[in-house]
Amino acid sequence: MENIMIVLLLLCALSSAEKALSQTNPHPDPFDLYSELRDINVKLAEDRLLIQQLQKDKQELEAKLKELEPMKDKLEAQAAELANIKARTNVTENQVESLRRDRAVGQVAFSASLKTSGSGFTGPYNVHTPVIFRHVISNVGNAYSPKTGFFIAPVKGAYHFELYIGSHSSHDHRSAAALVKNGEHVVLAHERGLNGHSSAANGATLLLEPGDVVFVRLRPNYNIFDDKFHYTSFSGHLLFPM
Repeated sequence: MENIMIVLLLLCALSSAEKALSQTNPHPDPFDLYSELRDINVKLAEDRLLIQQLQKDKQELEAKLKELEPMKDKLEAQAAELANIKARTNVTENQVESLRRDRAVGQVAFSASLKTSGSGFTGPYNVHTPVIFRHVISNVGNAYSPKTGFFIAPVKGAYHFELYIGSHSSHDHRSAAALVKNGEHVVLAHERGLNGHSSAANGATLLLEPGDVVFVRLRPNYNIFDDKFHYTSFSGHLLFPM
């Protein structure tokens, strides 16, 4: 009986040890291993399909890039041509603007006669005397002043001036007036008429700086005549700016 008890105790101990061993080192279920392998195979198949699609996309993209290569050169050529056109356009716009400015400053011209109304003589005087041409015929650019008789150059340039003086035999016949630049004599118009009306003229082209003054000056002991027909006049205009 004692031996039977010992055997039973050994069997229980073995059973307990086997149970503990099975808990510490469990054996995987063959079905679970198959399921994991199947999932792995499915994932690999999906990855292979994705790789194939990516390779296909890459080949298509390379083909498109190859097709676009000539167009790239064409686009670069067009971009260069557009840059040239823009540069030429800028040059043209600058030229137009320069011409517009030149035209604006080039609009300088005037004409004026001695008297606004009536008739009569100016002079003679004992000294050189500036002549004021009060009857303004035109004054484009307002460079001439009918209050002073002075023309003041607005811009640097070449200007042309003309002077006409009238004389009348009913008075002392000696008429003389000079074109003057900044107080310096330039040219003289002189007339000694014998009968009736007579006139003299002169003119000059002058290079002026901005602010230079041009006017007409009556010589001492001479006179000039004017009436409604405007025998005596002073004119000038800008030929071109510089």
